[in-house]
Amino acid sequence: MTIRQFQEIIRDTYHDRDAGRGMPLTFLWLVEEVGELARALQNGAPESLAEEFADVLAWLTTLASIAGVDLEAAAERRYGEGCPKCRAVPCCCKRGALE
Repeated sequence: MTIRQFQEIIRDTYHDRDAGRGMPLTFLWLVEEVGELARALQNGAPESLAEEFADVLAWLTTLASIAGVDLEAAAERRYGEGCPKCRAVPCCCKRGALE
């Protein structure tokens, strides 16, 4: 499945409800899912990691749809040639460990 196909499935399934909720409250749902992913990463529960990553992706995709952003096109524009700064693959930018 492509990013665009995933975005279409999520939009067809949830868009009316999520758009009705609005961007701010839908963003809070994304933050909650990121928290659940953080807990799964900390707890080392591999059985729930895939589910939590998928949930975060779904909520991010929902927000993009509400905002009118085509995620596949945005990803291609931003990362299609590698690192957005140096354009290298792998990135060869000089950065600190926490940047």
